[in-house]
Amino acid sequence: MSTVELTVERAGAERADRLDRWTRTLCVLFFFSGFPALIYQLTWQRALFRIFGVNIESVTIVVAAFMLGLGIGSLAGGWLSQRRALPLLPLLAAIELMTGAFGLVSLAVFDQVGELTVGFPLAATAAATLALVTVPTLLMGATLPILVGHLVRRSGQVGSAVGLLYYVNTLGAGAACLACVLLLYPFAGMQGAIYVGVGINAAVALGALIAHWRERGCSVATAAAPMLVVAKPLLGFGALLGLAAAGGFVSLSYEIFFFRTVSYASGSSAPAFAVTLSAFLVGLASGARQAGRDCANLGRDAAMRRAFIALMKANLLGLIFLPLFDQVGWLGNRALAVAIPLVYLIARFWGSLLPYLAETGIAPDSHAGMRTALLYLANILGSTAGCIITGFVLMNYLGLVAIAVALGLTGLACAALLIGALEIPRSQKILRASLIAALALLATTALPRWSTNVLEVLQRTSVPGAAPLVQVVENRSGIISVATDGVVYGNGMYDGRFNTDLVHDTNGIVRPYALSLFHHRPHDVLMIGLSSGSWAQIIANNPDVASLTVVEINPGYLELIANAPSVASVLTNPKVSIVTDDGRRWLRSNPDRRFDAIVSNTTWHFRANVTNILSREFLGLVKTHLNPGGIFFYNTTDSNRVQRTGCLAFAHGLALLK
Repeated sequence: MSTVELTVERAGAERADRLDRWTRTLCVLFFFSGFPALIYQLTWQRALFRIFGVNIESVTIVVAAFMLGLGIGSLAGGWLSQRRALPLLPLLAAIELMTGAFGLVSLAVFDQVGELTVGFPLAATAAATLALVTVPTLLMGATLPILVGHLVRRSGQVGSAVGLLYYVNTLGAGAACLACVLLLYPFAGMQGAIYVGVGINAAVALGALIAHWRERGCSVATAAAPMLVVAKPLLGFGALLGLAAAGGFVSLSYEIFFFRTVSYASGSSAPAFAVTLSAFLVGLASGARQAGRDCANLGRDAAMRRAFIALMKANLLGLIFLPLFDQVGWLGNRALAVAIPLVYLIARFWGSLLPYLAETGIAPDSHAGMRTALLYLANILGSTAGCIITGFVLMNYLGLVAIAVALGLTGLACAALLIGALEIPRSQKILRASLIAALALLATTALPRWSTNVLEVLQRTSVPGAAPLVQVVENRSGIISVATDGVVYGNGMYDGRFNTDLVHDTNGIVRPYALSLFHHRPHDVLMIGLSSGSWAQIIANNPDVASLTVVEINPGYLELIANAPSVASVLTNPKVSIVTDDGRRWLRSNPDRRFDAIVSNTTWHFRANVTNILSREFLGLVKTHLNPGGIFFYNTTDSNRVQRTGCLAFAHGLALLK
């Protein structure tokens, strides 16, 4: 071997070694960049819930605004990625520092905006939410295309770069989800979680600057990859964007579907929500990583075959998700241990789609970063549409089983789009289309039949031994069910019983009867939460009560009450006014209303988002709506911490034990 050959080989080895070190640096930084991003998302979501209330409209607005910010930010990142003169790591450091700076003041800003938007209509609320999160999410969304553009210039592989960076960033987000719910919120609170996020932003910025200074003198680290032969993309760019949008629509719709299912099965347990979200994010991350490796090691034709197989696996697992629950009901609450791996696997297969599309539809040239930004934007827009259409529309008109069928058919349509866009022999298209048609037939015929008892099975995972269900109402606010013994369940958890009989007290009905013991003449009463209507019926028929205003977030309870003879008359009682809204939002929107008594048959203290109506801050809001001598009469659900909070917020407290 000649000296020239040895020199070239050694230079190639050094370049590969430095590329590997550079890639590892980007991965470490991008992993920790994903950690504060999810901390902010979850914490800002909680903060905005305090302002706008916890109903499906607020959830949809918050998630959609956050994702749109990420998508638009990706365009800015794509534009920056084409500026070769811009140093990557200092740019990343600047983005992290600006994000952290906003995070530091974010909760105070949200509180100020909340005061200004009290009573705004839904459209104005949506605009305010979008404005609040636009700046930080623009910054967060810009990072992926910037890093992809720089990494592609060194490696020459688009799919591998997208898969690797998406993997590490999403993995960091999944870890942050568990950390928030299990550690940060219980021990540090929302402001403490923000401080942790800001600290990580600063650490990432410092790490990026240190890495830049170390690599600054190395010519190979900043040099472009050797000239590559750029092959023609397998997919047209229009088809590429359409598939990315369709994939985003289905994957986020599945995320909402999983939340609804696991929430119902766990009685809206906060840890169950965290575990489900974490499993979904880690699944997306691992799928992207596997796809990135395939793109690096396989040809583009083989990569697209893998993409089709991944979509078919995702759709098949999605179709058997509910029927499998129906078959493992005998496990009780341990059935969730079966659901979480399925959530992970389905997310894993959908998470692989974006890197495959990037590899086969984006050329590794100077425009790779911008095209990646457009691809990411299409995926984000599809995800946003999935959030709005599935969470806000479909769940208001379709039950859980029907939604599973709809998602299965939509996912299969996505696979059909992929086949139609590929230039493959006609015989292969017919074979794959036949497989899709067979699964579509399975979805429309077998899935509903195999999931006949799934709601009862899911109910028994959270309440072992629950009686059979006789009535179910499913809408976008949740799932309400009534058992044969008259027990009402809200999102899988005990929520009352149809009973107003004080002699045969099966639901602690003595408590609303005792209202006059604590206020000599409760003339005007506000009730937060309607549930079975039993409490409202007793209070409305109290001779001292002249008016009863009821604020209920889920209109489905009205349908149940109308069919229950013991409480149905409360709907037509002239003293009763029922408003469909979040209790906190209604209080903020009606600052001049005052009451002699505010009653809340509060749900269990361990459920997700219940702190919104048990916190000291909420009790302070309640106090502003009480007349002199007024009382707040609420259920502390056997929690010493809830009782302690009440005693800290009010000068006097008394516990009524049933």
